[in-house]
Amino acid sequence: QVQLVESGGGLVQPGGSLRLSCAASGSISRLNYMGWYRQAPGKERELVARIFAGGKPDYADSVKGRFTISRDNAKSALFLQMNSLKPEDTAVYYCKAYIAYRGDYWGQGTQVTVSS
Repeated sequence: QVQLVESGGGLVQPGGSLRLSCAASGSISRLNYMGWYRQAPGKERELVARIFAGGKPDYADSVKGRFTISRDNAKSALFLQMNSLKPEDTAVYYCKAYIAYRGDYWGQGTQVTVSS
């Protein structure tokens, strides 16, 4: 089993910054990638950014140049630095791990609200 716990969400004004963290525990051998997804009210969950085991990142077009994903392998932690936040970034943000032969694991989510 793999457990993922997100933290760092909150309320921020437009143009502000937040840093999300995801702590992973359990067996994460054969990890293919970890990533951040988000779901706004009335919308489907969507990819925000992910980072593959080799370190290559992948971003949604809507966040390129504003968000940065990173990973601390030693601490099994995943981060998302979010800058220049916009109201349309408001959503519940989820951490996900995809492990070969075992599938997806999700965290419980953390709310990010961008509003003045």
